[in-house]
Amino acid sequence: MLVDINNWFREYGINELELNCLNYKGESALILASQQGREDILHYLAAHGVDMNRLDQYGNNALWAACYAESEACCRFLIENGCFINHQNLTGNTALTYAASCGKDHIVQLLVMSGADLFLENQEGMTAIDLATTLPTLKFLRAATR
Repeated sequence: MLVDINNWFREYGINELELNCLNYKGESALILASQQGREDILHYLAAHGVDMNRLDQYGNNALWAACYAESEACCRFLIENGCFINHQNLTGNTALTYAASCGKDHIVQLLVMSGADLFLENQEGMTAIDLATTLPTLKFLRAATR
């Protein structure tokens, strides 16, 4: 497994001695691993003291990236290891508003059950309920607000 992780670091230009640093493309290991649903790499990074609240160039955190990957395991791991669940990016959106707006029903449920704030508004005054794109997510969020 360690060989696989080391190969991944090399493939993405990650310096194994400076895991909090960016690669040549300006990407962090934490965000990349989260985008790819690589829970094994997230475990390695956490064990080596990587900042779980590192942001990408858009102000998104690793939880947002794990939502993109639709990886429940990565989302859970990040939340359990201190990644801020209610972080708002440059436009005020959270992982929950992103997941709701993209129809990621099972991720929305996981985030809400893990304590995501249903009432946070983005810069346009929209909440996750306002941005829900699927009926299951809309019904779930409505029920959760009652």
